[in-house]
Amino acid sequence: MRRLKEPSAIPGFGLALGYSLLYLGLIVLIPLAALVLKAAGLGFGGIWAVASEPRVLAALRVSFAISLAAALVDSAFGLLVAWVLTRYRFPGRKLFDAAVDLPFALPTAVAGIALATLYAPAGWIGAPLASFGINVAFTPLGIFVALVFVGLPFAVRMVQPLIAEIDREVEEASATLGASRVQIMRRVVLPALVPAILTGFALAFARCVSEYGSVIFIAGNLPYVSEIAPLLIVIKLEEYNYAGATGIAAIMLAASFLTLFTINLVQAWSRRRLGHA
Repeated sequence: MRRLKEPSAIPGFGLALGYSLLYLGLIVLIPLAALVLKAAGLGFGGIWAVASEPRVLAALRVSFAISLAAALVDSAFGLLVAWVLTRYRFPGRKLFDAAVDLPFALPTAVAGIALATLYAPAGWIGAPLASFGINVAFTPLGIFVALVFVGLPFAVRMVQPLIAEIDREVEEASATLGASRVQIMRRVVLPALVPAILTGFALAFARCVSEYGSVIFIAGNLPYVSEIAPLLIVIKLEEYNYAGATGIAAIMLAASFLTLFTINLVQAWSRRRLGHA
């Protein structure tokens, strides 16, 4: 007599897939579909009219240019922070490690107020910088500081697990064969970390582009100078200009999607390259 299959406490594939698709649809797909449909009602000409407004172009340029710069800085310093946290033991390491996740837990408004207070012309950090003629708060540089703050955890946490998995014996063998520290880092360590670095960059960039709360308190929000696209969307909504808000949102969605798609292609190329190496 054939033994009956014992029931599992874990849901089966069909049930798990159904709940996953339902949750994904309600939280992500349906809102994005509504945005796309609303933007489609404007037509290409309507979206182009919104995008060609000088104020909109300036806000998009500020958002994407500064987000790109902040993500690049996060990728570089995130790799350094992850390396220090993984490879070295020092007093206060656990506290330092926990502080990396602070931007995740800290409300964005609180972060913006704290940064604006620190980097204001009379602040602890802003005052010494102001004596050298460097103004951070209420300038585009303030936006950069805020975006670096919110994007750093993504760059660190994506790279940190892979650094922990790198076999130190490979590094020691390379050193035994005469490789310098720079050669070991460039030819042994970094190739294995490239996909994670790119993923961290993409996540940091996506977070920076969409950031709102921590930026508006330190940016100054001057049109054509330090006004970000998310703030302009809110302004359009307050003016009941739903077409303008939808057009800006659709442009940001398309640009973010193309950026993430490009990064995914680069990641796939990196994995194939490592597989053939």
